[in-house]
Amino acid sequence: MQRLELLPMFAMPGTMPNGPGWAYEVKWDGVRAISTVSDGALRIVGRNGRDITARYPEIQGLVEALGVHEAVLDGEIIAYDDRGLPSFERLQARMHVDEPAAVDALTRSVPVAYMIFDVLAIDGEVLATFPYAQRRARLESLALDGPAWHVPPNEVGDGSTIEAFTRLHAIEGIVAKRLDSRYEPGRHSPAWRKIKHTRRQEFVIGGWTPGERGRTGDIGALVLGVYEPDELDQSGASRLRCCGRVGSGFSQDTLVELRRVLAPLARVSSPFDAGSVPRRTNFVEPRLVAEVRFAQWTTAHIVRAAVFLGLRTDKDPRTVTREA
Repeated sequence: MQRLELLPMFAMPGTMPNGPGWAYEVKWDGVRAISTVSDGALRIVGRNGRDITARYPEIQGLVEALGVHEAVLDGEIIAYDDRGLPSFERLQARMHVDEPAAVDALTRSVPVAYMIFDVLAIDGEVLATFPYAQRRARLESLALDGPAWHVPPNEVGDGSTIEAFTRLHAIEGIVAKRLDSRYEPGRHSPAWRKIKHTRRQEFVIGGWTPGERGRTGDIGALVLGVYEPDELDQSGASRLRCCGRVGSGFSQDTLVELRRVLAPLARVSSPFDAGSVPRRTNFVEPRLVAEVRFAQWTTAHIVRAAVFLGLRTDKDPRTVTREA
């Protein structure tokens, strides 16, 4: 099969749909991944097109699982917590590691699973223009269920069962997809809606403030921002608005990693074009993205009670905006 390079289709934030014509899936708390099985080999790419195959060797069994078929699949790579539920924090240990010996050790201590929710091509036939319901039927016909890959169930109807399940187990949320929706590579489409049960999103890291007491001399908090596509700076680019900071959720290993990745990004001037920047901020180039859980937005566009969940190396900072 000729290699088919597709960008993922993305869901837009929204509320539960009313009426028929929708299917509902768990919103998996992991890393988006498109996998291609062709000529007896597996290739996995992230949402930014980066090849991440070597990071997740346990998914190689997909080649044998597909048998005579070749396919392009879309899904989410997740890690489990001690309760057997998806954990973005646990996945952090796997997301940035490429060295073979370290990867081999992590496959035993932090195993992952590939949750497959779409098929974009099979045996040379491109399915992107087919409706979701038809693609889903083709996906289920492949019977992909193995030690590190699964096709999790969806729900057609009102989504009440999956909503109850995700709330009961404190899973991030659900995704609603129109049964007649085609696959639109690289697009945020209203035909797919993500409904989150908790307030969390990505933020651009624009700096950090020094720690106090137990973290004196170290990073105390990351200074966060989002781009405002409707507000442009003098050069015509989207403004970066400061949205406050996050100072909890850091382990010692996390602080070591943050110091390592932030040091080469240091700059003198502020990258923020709007918002109130905390005093004593050490500025950095806005190239890193943090996943953050928080209690609420204030009227001044500041996040309250923020908790750091991890870095997102698969997200382009310029695409980070405030989610509805």
